[in-house]
Amino acid sequence: MALVVGLGNPGPGYARTRHNVGWRVLERLVGRWDARPAARHDAWQAWRAERRGRTVDLMAPLTYMNASGEALAAWRDRHGLDPAEMLVVVDDVYLPVGSLRMRVAGSSGGHRGLESLEAVVGREFARLRVGVGAAAEAAALREHVLDEFDEDERTLVDEAIERAADAVECWLDEGALAAMNRFNRRTRMEEPES
Repeated sequence: MALVVGLGNPGPGYARTRHNVGWRVLERLVGRWDARPAARHDAWQAWRAERRGRTVDLMAPLTYMNASGEALAAWRDRHGLDPAEMLVVVDDVYLPVGSLRMRVAGSSGGHRGLESLEAVVGREFARLRVGVGAAAEAAALREHVLDEFDEDERTLVDEAIERAADAVECWLDEGALAAMNRFNRRTRMEEPES
């Protein structure tokens, strides 16, 4: 059984923030797959779907981003967990708005949500990073991830959420290497000028 975890912060005030792009990808998959609500816990909510004969759980931690590992530990205690069958969808301030990067394992890159998950299961799980753009300066990073996207970024983000959902499906259907080859391409915005 595969597990897709979308990171974000609970509550309507955070719904459209940069930090919640992982939840938005999860919501898109729930809709695409007509996933049904599954078990619920104080620390997470989940949906279940069948994808090409494979059971897939979609889980959104209900903890704040920095405590996502608590939700994952609660999930593991109830359902078990194979990190090799888990994909985490998360925002990334080091990628331009709308770009995607999938990796089969790696470091948190300073992302507190990923750090929290790594404390529970180590670094050997796939992650799909969705670019949300950098803060104007490092000191403004905390506020930046809790801001909503600017009007001129919204179309890029909406398109990225669709492509991220496609990338999750590719990861499930064809594996991580195929998803990395297909979705880790540079976008026009990222291409160096000649």
